[in-house]
This record gives sequence, C-alpha cells and structure tokens, in this order.
Amino acid sequence: MTLQEAVGQLCQLTIQRLIISDPRQKSTDGFRKAEVRPVLVQKQPRWQIVRYTEKQSFQQNIETGQLQQALIDELSDHFSQLDGFCTQGSVLIRVSKKGKILYRFKKADSGGDLVPCPACDIENQNRQKNYLLSAEDAPRPLIDLGVVTRDGKVVQSRYDKFRQINRFVEIIDEGIEPSIRHLNIIDFGCGKSYLTFVLYDYLTRVRKIEVDAVGLDLKADVIAHCNEIAGRYGYDHLHFEVGDIHGYQPQFDVDMVISLHACDTATDYALYNAISWGTKRIYSVPCCQHEINLESGKDMALSLSQYGLIKERFCALLTDSIRADLLRSEGYKVDVLEFIPLEHTPKNLMIRAIRQPSQLESAKEANRKLYKESKKQWLPIIYRGRPFTICCRPKKGTVTKPEGTWTGSRTRPGYKLP
Repeated sequence: MTLQEAVGQLCQLTIQRLIISDPRQKSTDGFRKAEVRPVLVQKQPRWQIVRYTEKQSFQQNIETGQLQQALIDELSDHFSQLDGFCTQGSVLIRVSKKGKILYRFKKADSGGDLVPCPACDIENQNRQKNYLLSAEDAPRPLIDLGVVTRDGKVVQSRYDKFRQINRFVEIIDEGIEPSIRHLNIIDFGCGKSYLTFVLYDYLTRVRKIEVDAVGLDLKADVIAHCNEIAGRYGYDHLHFEVGDIHGYQPQFDVDMVISLHACDTATDYALYNAISWGTKRIYSVPCCQHEINLESGKDMALSLSQYGLIKERFCALLTDSIRADLLRSEGYKVDVLEFIPLEHTPKNLMIRAIRQPSQLESAKEANRKLYKESKKQWLPIIYRGRPFTICCRPKKGTVTKPEGTWTGSRTRPGYKLP
C-alpha cells in the first residue's frame, strides 16, 4: 500500500480528530506533533491544523478538499505516525524509516471508549444548561476563537472548550461581591490570553466593573500579539508585558492574581507574590510540578518511586496540598476545585484562595501549625535529608528576600522551606 492510498482510505471516513506525531527530525525548533479537526469558519466547514513546538502552537485552516494532500505532505516530510479517530473506528498510519506503509483500521466498539460519541445533541445540551456566558450574547473573543458562531451557536467540535471557559468565569464570578466596582488584576503566565480576554469582557460588559488588568509572559511575540488584539477589541485597560513572574513589581494594588498552568515553580513565585502584596483573590491552576518529583530519590518511602505514574501524581498532589496549607496559614480561605473534567487534562485542579482579613490570629496560628506539621510529616520521608525548594511562607512586607535559605534545584533556583 502506498501513502496516497492509505490517506485516501482515511479521508473516506468521517473524521473527528487526527493526531500526527513522531517527527522525523529531532530538532528543538521543529514541530513535535500536529492535530487536525473539523471546524466551522464563518459557517463554512474547514479543517484546522494545529502544529506544536516545545513552547508554541501554530494554527492553520484549510479547505475541505485540501486535507488529503496536507496529510500526505505531513507524513512524507515531517512525521512518521498518524492516529485517526472517526465515527466508524480508529485508524493508524505508520511510515517506517525505509518508507514502508502500515495501515490499520479498528472498527468502533459500541462498548468501547476509543471514539467520541458523534450523536451528541450539542444545541439541546446548551439550552438545558444556563451558562454564565450565553452563546446568543457571546463576547467577541469567543467568536474569533471559533468557539461560537456569529449567529449565536456553539460550534459542535468546540463545545468542550465553551464549557471550560464558562466554568473558569463562573468560579471567579462567585468570589466577586456585588458591591465591587473596580478590580486590579494580574495574570501570570498569560500565554495567548484567551481566558483573560473573555474574563475582562465579562467583568466590564456584564458585571459593569472597572478593570485594570495586566498579562505577564516571557514570550515577546505572544505579548505583542495580545496587545494588538486588546487594541482591536477596544480593551483600553487591558495590556500585556514581557516579564518574569519572579521579582515582578506591580504599579497598583493588586486585587486578584490569576496563574493558569504556570510551569513548575513559576506557580510558587506567583503565589509568593500574591501573598506578599496582600492580594484578596488568588486563582491558580498548577501545571508540571517537577520540584518534589525530581528531587525525591529512589528510596522514597511507601514504594512510590517504583511506579513512575503513581510517583508523579502523588508528588503533584502533595505539592498542591502544601501550597493550599501555606495559603491557609496566611489567612486565606482555600478551596481545591476541579477546574475542568479529568478526561480533558490531568492538570485539572484549581486552588482558589480568598483572603479573610477578619480571621482571628488564633485561627491563623492553628493553620500555620498544620502547615508545619504537613511539611514535617511528608517532606523528610521523601527527601531523606536532601534540600527541597517549593514555595515558602514570605516575610511580612518583603518580596525579594523570603524567610528561609536560598538554595539551588535541578530545575531552577528556588527557596528552601523554613
């Protein structure tokens, strides 16, 4: 079988999603995978190709008739494997180093979970659920992102994204009192700022709150693009800056800090800054918690180190638990929520912390004791005397010199817990 024949058979099926992987050239600047799915662009069916590097993604929409040639080009020049998910079943196309083509088709099993259900009545589900952001009155960013059409309907293939965005806005909306008329917001590690744009639009247009918001990220090209979009939308009090979370100094009193999927100890820097500034509302969705996972040795107790997946998840949960305890010890009411369903991403926990100025000092002291007991119980078991470097409780009134001893780690400099 030739590559053209294999791709031709695939294109005769009803494709829901394609994943193209295993790059031929292992380059740090090259694409590591690509995803293909059907979308609607101005009510016209298109294929959307998203190519991923280590740090960025690049999106391209093509005509329906161009898909076959586009897949042939990808498998001829860039990648060696294609996994396809269709209503009829799943497809595997593999190109060997010698150019031999492997094509496998597995018919969909009504009891299996390989293929998403294509018969979901998205519009009916949307009518039954009263979303905070309605499709009929959707903010412009949702339309430009291809989540909602201009005539007020959720694009079927983007319904999960529509639900995730609504969940994010709902969680934040719950923590804003009706009397609030102005908010200063910082989004650490904002990336392309999809959620930032939607949240700004909701707070200013629906809640009628005056918002001054800053998005911070390390990628200059992404920041330039976000500022251009904010100007196009007329979001005069939303701007973006190139900068590192660690050591950032705001120009205003911060009412809310958002940190979504800030990698590794970047989440700890965001929490540290927020506590130091006395920020009232903190919303953090941690990402790859490598610090404990990397520093813990093979002799870690309870046989956790024998199973990589169990060790990774345990260390991530332990890290987030210590972060939550830390926030409680600083006078915050803390909830750990399921941000989005687990089937979409394993990084689905949100730490929501609301500062309680009236909390009694005795309650704070009790929480500080709990925080110290948690560290005393778990960290010595894991580290066996080695240094550890996750977020520490900051000294009052300082940002750059926290309590504890400066130490290095395998990932980046950090702070040794006091």
